[in-house]
Amino acid sequence: MTSFEGPLAGVRVLGLTSVVSGPFATQILAQLGADVIKVESPQGDDLRRVGPMRNAGMGSIFLHANGGKGSVVLDLKTAEGREDLLAMVAEADVFVSQLR
Repeated sequence: MTSFEGPLAGVRVLGLTSVVSGPFATQILAQLGADVIKVESPQGDDLRRVGPMRNAGMGSIFLHANGGKGSVVLDLKTAEGREDLLAMVAEADVFVSQLR
């Protein structure tokens, strides 16, 4: 079996996005081979709770828009969460954010 890495192989993307448009944009980057890390609040992306779903917190639209990504939970309301985010940004090639 051959592996397709894609034109963005080796590019690290940090996505601070939620709902549909931001996650969809970063999913395209992941499909092109980028290493995408999704940052979520402790409450999770709102789409996690939108059905249909087989398992709680795993709405089908959320799963579709976030496939192929890594994920980390950071509480940006705390100093530690903000420091962790800044450290991750320093290691990223691309930072994607979006307003709801």
